[in-house]
Amino acid sequence: MNVSSLLRMPLAPKAAWPELGRVDSTVAKTFSFLVVPLSLLPPPMIYWAGTHYGDAFVEGFSGKPWATIAAVFFLCEIASVTFMGWLIKQVAFAWNRHVSDRNAYVVAAVAAIPVWISSLGLLVPSLAFNVAVSVAALALSCALVFQGVRSYCRIGDEHIEHAIDITRLVFGAGLGAWGFLILLLIV
Repeated sequence: MNVSSLLRMPLAPKAAWPELGRVDSTVAKTFSFLVVPLSLLPPPMIYWAGTHYGDAFVEGFSGKPWATIAAVFFLCEIASVTFMGWLIKQVAFAWNRHVSDRNAYVVAAVAAIPVWISSLGLLVPSLAFNVAVSVAALALSCALVFQGVRSYCRIGDEHIEHAIDITRLVFGAGLGAWGFLILLLIV
């Protein structure tokens, strides 16, 4: 697997997805070596931004219990990736497509990477900048779900609407979960 194939993952189902599918890994290893480490990135960024310049985002944010919010956010991240992996498998099955548990969780984990990395945008104390970074991360995440579903469910161009429908349902639920996480920060 090279950098070029990794960069093409959101654009092509044959980029690095087949190689990831051949990696001898379990759901537990995927969580241990990918999900948990990358899920650890947003909580300190949230804590840092909230305690150092929270009022630059929204008046009154600096006084919130950011350590507690960051810890709860971390737990919700783990739960949301778990839910997304399960949902990918269930929705694919409903469309008469087969995807293994492992591959469903790989798609969920890989699709979350842009959102986790987008938390680095919190180093910039600008609400507009962070909204733009978040929207770009979500678009990339949606593309990763789509291509991952196409690859692991073996959906060709002739049935592309199946991949679109599966992605729409899965990403819609993921967007709802992401919205809930953002709501945790605001309330």
